[in-house]
Amino acid sequence: MSSPPYLIDESALSEDADVWFVLPPGFVPLPLQELAIAEQNPAVASRLADALRPLFEAGADNAAKQRLLTALGPVLRVAQVLLSVDTVHCCIGLHADDIGDGDLLLSMFTLTWKATNWAPRRVLVARALAGAQGTEYRERLDLPCGPAALVQSRLTGPSEVGPVAGRRLLQITAHVPCTEGRRIAMLTLATTAIERAQEYRCLLRDIARSLSFENPLADQRTEE
Repeated sequence: MSSPPYLIDESALSEDADVWFVLPPGFVPLPLQELAIAEQNPAVASRLADALRPLFEAGADNAAKQRLLTALGPVLRVAQVLLSVDTVHCCIGLHADDIGDGDLLLSMFTLTWKATNWAPRRVLVARALAGAQGTEYRERLDLPCGPAALVQSRLTGPSEVGPVAGRRLLQITAHVPCTEGRRIAMLTLATTAIERAQEYRCLLRDIARSLSFENPLADQRTEE
């Protein structure tokens, strides 16, 4: 049996890369830097539209695409807020709700670095779990790259996101301490589909299991 094919993003081949992970189908990278200046620069806005084109092509029908357009604006404004923190990767996810009515579910995946004082990784995980007060779900993970913590909470949409301000948001975060014990990779999935919490937890677990702090492509050819 052959292994499933992977599309290797050019960022995975960068000499500056220090973390690698695999995203399942349905996620489209969001160019944060281009997003920040898209409103003032038509050429950049055009490139941004090209980057997001797969999202619109995935729409089941015109009504679904229109709902996506309505929801996309607030999501993009959230992405602009992410530029103020150490977010190094952001994707928009679009998946069919195959459990419910088949409608399109919109989500956002981010990877953010969090600096911390040195401590053994298991201690950092324990602190993440102990400090997750007010959350509705907490879990310890044993990943191939080491221990991690997964926490889930429900938030209220911030004022920056316009139409979804005040709406409940599901946020699931995996805290994965780096091998040197001085940084934590924060993998976060956020969505308004709060009734799909279990499915999004499974999705984030799968992404976290693929994460590596050592280059898995070092001895491989860079083919798509």
